[in-house]
Amino acid sequence: MIDDDLIRDIRAFNRAYTNRLGLLGRDYLNSPYTLTEARILYEIGAADAGMTAAALCATLHLDPAYLSRIIKAFRNSDLVLSRPAPNDRRSQILYLTEKGLSEFRTLGDRSDAQIAEDLVRLDSEQLRRVAQAVTTLRRLIDPNMPAALPAPAIIRPCRTGDIGWLIEAQAIAYRRDQGFDHRFEGLVAQIAGDFLSRAPSPREACWIAEAEGERLGSIMVTEGDAQTAKLRLLFVERRARGLGLGRALVRTVIDFARGQGYRQLTLWTNDVLKPALKLYETSGFHLAKEEPHDAFGVPGMSQTWVLDLLGDAPADLAGASASATASAA
Repeated sequence: MIDDDLIRDIRAFNRAYTNRLGLLGRDYLNSPYTLTEARILYEIGAADAGMTAAALCATLHLDPAYLSRIIKAFRNSDLVLSRPAPNDRRSQILYLTEKGLSEFRTLGDRSDAQIAEDLVRLDSEQLRRVAQAVTTLRRLIDPNMPAALPAPAIIRPCRTGDIGWLIEAQAIAYRRDQGFDHRFEGLVAQIAGDFLSRAPSPREACWIAEAEGERLGSIMVTEGDAQTAKLRLLFVERRARGLGLGRALVRTVIDFARGQGYRQLTLWTNDVLKPALKLYETSGFHLAKEEPHDAFGVPGMSQTWVLDLLGDAPADLAGASASATASAA
């Protein structure tokens, strides 16, 4: 069920943006063309091999008779010409004339300048957010958007604002995927809040996995006692799973704990989190304790896993922490 508020927000954005760009008038970009006419010029000009009228109708979802009238007017204004298609003499391919190409370039320059006028007042972080939002929206909604290759990921120390994201992202994901109630969010907030409230310690740390400035995962290590470290709050966004980020995050904590002289690394989890359990097992952890648990509204078994840090790392972890990019490729 799509949220009504989301639909209203998108409609409001569409109205505001079409007004801002002047898409409803007959003088788009202070030219003698409507938006539809300018878009037809763009499509023909952007196609190196020209375009047929049928292709234009399919691309722009135009009525053939309406397009025919526009093309006739363009011919009369010396903006377009047509030639028979090489493989089908009955079909005509449309091209821009020199005058049409000049109009095509002018409209492109004006469109670029109009958008730049809105962006020039934004700082670098705001520009990054705009670029990310535009790309994300197109990938989710536009069926013609080429599938993106997985961007190289990095694992970096937490910065201001990361902990707030960590709490929100995990609460939403575990509610959606596992049905955990508000008490899970409370636990995550407590663990994260305790971490922040303590004085910085070289024996504790938090990391974020990100790609192109977008947070995709997190993990934390805290001190249990002088000999024992705790792996806390491992999380990878659903869209980033299967890329090796979880393994790279776990490897980061294991290497850190060993480097700080801990002898043992422990973690607490739930038996319903099957992919995570497999990751812990292949990372060298063993199940030390299990008992019934329904603190988050979903009956199951809580589990404590332990890793002996004095032993050798499993072979399938070798090199996983050499770079987050390699692990996420």
